[in-house]
Amino acid sequence: MCRPIRRFRLNPLRLYATLGAFFGEPSRLIAPRSKDIRMINLFVVQKGRLAQEQVEDRNELLQHKPIWIDVIDPDDEELAWIKDTYGVVLPELEQLGDLEASARYFEGEDGHIHIRTDFLLDEETSSRNVRVAFVLTKDVLFSIHDEDLPAFRLVRMRARLRPGSVRNAKDVLMDLYATDAEYSADSIEEVYERLEDASKRVLADEVTDQAAADVLEIIARVEDLNGRIRRNVMDTRRAVSFLLRSQMLSPDQQDEARQVLRDIDSIENHTAFLSDKVNFLMDATVGFININQNKIIKLFSVVSVALMPPTLIASIYGMNFKVMPELDWAQGYPYAIVLMIVSAAIPLVYFRRKGWLK
Repeated sequence: MCRPIRRFRLNPLRLYATLGAFFGEPSRLIAPRSKDIRMINLFVVQKGRLAQEQVEDRNELLQHKPIWIDVIDPDDEELAWIKDTYGVVLPELEQLGDLEASARYFEGEDGHIHIRTDFLLDEETSSRNVRVAFVLTKDVLFSIHDEDLPAFRLVRMRARLRPGSVRNAKDVLMDLYATDAEYSADSIEEVYERLEDASKRVLADEVTDQAAADVLEIIARVEDLNGRIRRNVMDTRRAVSFLLRSQMLSPDQQDEARQVLRDIDSIENHTAFLSDKVNFLMDATVGFININQNKIIKLFSVVSVALMPPTLIASIYGMNFKVMPELDWAQGYPYAIVLMIVSAAIPLVYFRRKGWLK
């Protein structure tokens, strides 16, 4: 049985932009980055809530005691600031594509936990998986990625609105994974809605070639999104399982991690069901296309058979022999024309009664 999926997102990016502006989320986290804007974001716990501090130069790093430092599309200078201030070497964005398990989940010689995982970004026109690198030290969580993500924005908003929800760096990391699972679940609801629209078109009284083409386009986009959701939750499962095996989580954090894994089990069941439904709709749509093509081919076949008798008559009277009695017949031409029309009409009437012209 598939467990119910929790829903929290109404409209992917516009909702976050609106809430961000209302609750004080810096607008530059939502707008594209300008080259002259620093994207090192510090988060500290103030009165039980997560507060964000903007960093414009290296000296500001020394003025705070953050539990989370989020770095978006950094340059070499910003990475050097992190290294000089905290002694943490963050990977460059070009290094995030390593898919070897040993390079994605490991504990360094300095005792820092290194995790590289994918987060889903589902936009109105496209969807993709964005790689994020985490470095978890004793007191601080470092994250680096090339663009801001809805899951990150939602964690920041929730932490500001709910006192006590985040106490340390591990809480932030677990909240990010839990929110990413919820985001994937919400994207699955979008897949269901798109497939429902495709099902209505496929099950309509008449499916034209254009309608079938539109359905195939919907199915292709849905299958792409469903595959990315499945890849995303699979990657999240591996990361959360690694954290559980590392025995570094508190009892409450372990309970949250197990809940995330249960949510992922539910999501995977839904993605498997959706994959089967996509295959069914694909087969049905291709079947309707074949039926439409067969109708056209049948019509041409029937017309070809109906035209065979007049073609035979025209061939006979088109022969060029000296001795042909009909050549001297004054009514020969109209007689041949009438005979050809009648010979074509008789098969057509017969085919029509049989229903072969529909």
